[in-house]
Parts: sequence; structure tokens; C-alpha cells
Amino acid sequence: MSSFDLIYETVKKIPKGKVATYGQVATLSGNPKWSRVVGYALHRNPEPGVIPCHRVVMKDGSLSPAFAFGGENRQRELLESEGVEFLTDGRVDMVKCQWRHL
Repeated sequence: MSSFDLIYETVKKIPKGKVATYGQVATLSGNPKWSRVVGYALHRNPEPGVIPCHRVVMKDGSLSPAFAFGGENRQRELLESEGVEFLTDGRVDMVKCQWRHL
């Protein structure tokens, strides 16, 4: 299985209403040094309706300004539609919304 495939499988596990960081996805995919690889993989997402790349955010809860499927505002719209809460500065409330995987 390729690194991208491992990343996609991890991202598919992020539940609706939760987010994960690039580093978290990298670690769960097998290599904590893959944060940038996660970004590349998500930018090339072959199944946007199946692989919920909008649920991956920066470690401080910031959204990706280069969100591949409609820009930063679209990522926020998708997350809000799932119940993800935001702080007044526009970042995801990581205390409430970060995925606590087992």
C-alpha cells in the first residue's frame, strides 16, 4: 500500500463533526514525518466525496488557504455543516472538535 493510500484510509476514519491535524494523520498513517505528504495526498484526493479531506486542519485549528476543492471558505462551510465549532478568530475549536482516536 502506498503512503497516499495509507493517508486516505486514515482520513476516512475521521468522524463527522471532528477534525484531525496534518501531523496527526501522518502519525496514524505510519510516519510522523509525513505532514507535508499528507498535504500532497489530500490535494490529489481521487475521491472527494469519499475521502473527507476537509476534516484535516493545521495544528492550531487554522484552515488550509489552499483547500483543493473550493478554497478556504468552502472548507469552513463543509465543517460547519457537520457541526464543527469555530473560535472567534476563525480557527476550529480544537478542544471541542479534535478527533481523539483510539
